[in-house]
Amino acid sequence: MKTKFAASVLSALLYAQGLLGFAGLATVLLKERAHAGEFATSNNMPSGPSVLVAR
Repeated sequence: MKTKFAASVLSALLYAQGLLGFAGLATVLLKERAHAGEFATSNNMPSGPSVLVAR
């Protein structure tokens, strides 16, 4: 009985560790994607005065 309980506790801990690892990986990938989007939008912005200012 104790071995079944120990096996189920170990299984639950390994499952939780896998979920945390997946969440950490997703966080890193989403953060990198957000930074890449920042650079892409800043490159598309004109460097001179805007149309509203020129009028």
